[in-house]
Amino acid sequence: EAAVGALVALHERLASGRGQHVDVSVQQAVTIATQSYLLADAVGATTNARTAGGVRVGPFRVRFVYPAKDGHVSITHLFGSTIGPATRRLMEWVHECGYCDEATRDKDWIAYHALLLRGEEPIEEFERVKQAVARCTASKTKAELFQTALDRSLLMAPISTLRDVVASEQLAARAYFSPHRDGDDARVRYPGPFAKFSATPLSYRRRAPSLGEHQAELHAERRAAPGAPRAAAPAGARLPLAGVKVLDFMWALAGPLATRTLADYGATVVRIESTRRIDVCRTLTPYLDDEIGAENAAVFHSTNVGKRMLTLDPTLPEGRQVVLDLVRWADVVSESFTPKGMKGLGLDYEALRGVKPDLIMLSTCLMGQTGPYGRFAGFGNLAAALSGFHELAGWPDRSPAGPFGAYTDYIAPRYNAVAILAALEHRRRSGQGQHIDLSQAEASLHFLAPALLDCVVNGQVVSRDGNHDREMAPHGVYPCAGDDRWVAIAVRDERDWRALCTVIERPELAEDPSLASASARLSRRDELDALLSAWTARLAMNEVESLLQARGVPASAVQNSPECVRDPQLLHRGHFVPIPHAAKGRTVVEGPRFRLSRTPARIDAPAPSFGLDNQWVLSDLLGYDDEHIAELVIAGALE
Repeated sequence: EAAVGALVALHERLASGRGQHVDVSVQQAVTIATQSYLLADAVGATTNARTAGGVRVGPFRVRFVYPAKDGHVSITHLFGSTIGPATRRLMEWVHECGYCDEATRDKDWIAYHALLLRGEEPIEEFERVKQAVARCTASKTKAELFQTALDRSLLMAPISTLRDVVASEQLAARAYFSPHRDGDDARVRYPGPFAKFSATPLSYRRRAPSLGEHQAELHAERRAAPGAPRAAAPAGARLPLAGVKVLDFMWALAGPLATRTLADYGATVVRIESTRRIDVCRTLTPYLDDEIGAENAAVFHSTNVGKRMLTLDPTLPEGRQVVLDLVRWADVVSESFTPKGMKGLGLDYEALRGVKPDLIMLSTCLMGQTGPYGRFAGFGNLAAALSGFHELAGWPDRSPAGPFGAYTDYIAPRYNAVAILAALEHRRRSGQGQHIDLSQAEASLHFLAPALLDCVVNGQVVSRDGNHDREMAPHGVYPCAGDDRWVAIAVRDERDWRALCTVIERPELAEDPSLASASARLSRRDELDALLSAWTARLAMNEVESLLQARGVPASAVQNSPECVRDPQLLHRGHFVPIPHAAKGRTVVEGPRFRLSRTPARIDAPAPSFGLDNQWVLSDLLGYDDEHIAELVIAGALE
């Protein structure tokens, strides 16, 4: 988030000659990982309940983790017009393997969510379906299941260990792990560049430094202290990315969240979407007032607000011609399909570069544009499974829980935005466009770099260990008074330990020499967790948070949507932004996760909807006359 903010500010400085302060909120940055579920209370939707390895929606539980002969797999077992066809293919395979009957195979997997919510399909029947899938996956190895997913286009991926990740044939084919060639690090393979730039490939110029290695060099480069800051720019100052033009084909979260940030700071983003293949985010909860509908999904609104919405079918010749006209207008084209997607439409980078030679094109998909898994299509929960994240979350004696939702979709947007901004700066200097191949899995692996290096260097394979920490104790999430109420507590050092003992009125523990060090407390962590749980269980979670925070001990109530939308810090930073909605009158989206002191983001557009900006894009932007637009309507290109 800080890198994106810094690059946006640098882009603005090129126009104004003035710097500014980038203010990043970690709390706001982390909210991206709720997939906008924290908006539920703000938009009148049901608050989903916590459950490991899936999500509880109203009375039923969606399951994402299933057994295999030699571990586990993740399956995007969802419904609706976008994901339902994949679930249909899954159930056809389960039937072929002999684990369900024809009636189960032939259920309406498009409308299944609505059938469950209306009570037309019993919850018990859905549980039976999941058990049938589980029996089928349990009969096969992870490798067999993944090959089936590749062959049948199933939304299923193995839950990889870190050793699996290091040995991945996909990462090897893309030369992801990068060895250094000097010093003691020569034998170490590091996670490689987060993206492949065709004109300016990233490379590591230096190995990791030793402590203080470059101190003299840096002191020699110190410059004189800057002068007094300039006066603030007048109100109504130009937004930092004003004049940047983006043609956006991306869908779901990993791509559109990046272009949402560009739009917040002034870029003109024209988003292409067809009613014949709607964005999966339109099919996800929370919905405004719990009313299912393609125009009511809060996550879609929050991901795409501020963009110009063009409803267009690029598979038709007339639609493709509109795309080519928009390419001539654009600085950047962004897309998030598998490698064959844009090529099948004749809209891959080589084709578009022929239309506009200095074009920047970002292609971001799960596994990248090349390699044996390049054709694997899916969502961030599957990339997280393949990349080792699922294996690290959960309890050692249970199935992996995995991080919530489409986890790599919450990491990749920052890298996508950074890649676009860096390519724009290169083009400003050189006049040269380029193609960016960004694998969401590869970019996200940087969040596991310490664990991966521990595996590569020391042969240590970290696995799930609940809420425990290898350095801190007590460290965990503890029960509080009420139903499903919890508080997170982390004791970093001896000072925190003594403060905790004072708050819980157990001074004798602070004086116990057998608990004086972190290593000693780690050896008795189960005992300490039980002791602390007994104390927290008597108190409200916010009371525990206040008592411990007052003494400097890190503690936070575990918040769901109702608590988040009333969180004083999120409210202070304007995280919840009301915007107009054509049918409902009003909805709420999340605000930007960083602030610029002089040229802050601006969110003043209505909720995005099909065809909202058709006339503006076709007439005002491209200059089409009414007759031309009518021809597009007759051809069905604007659907």
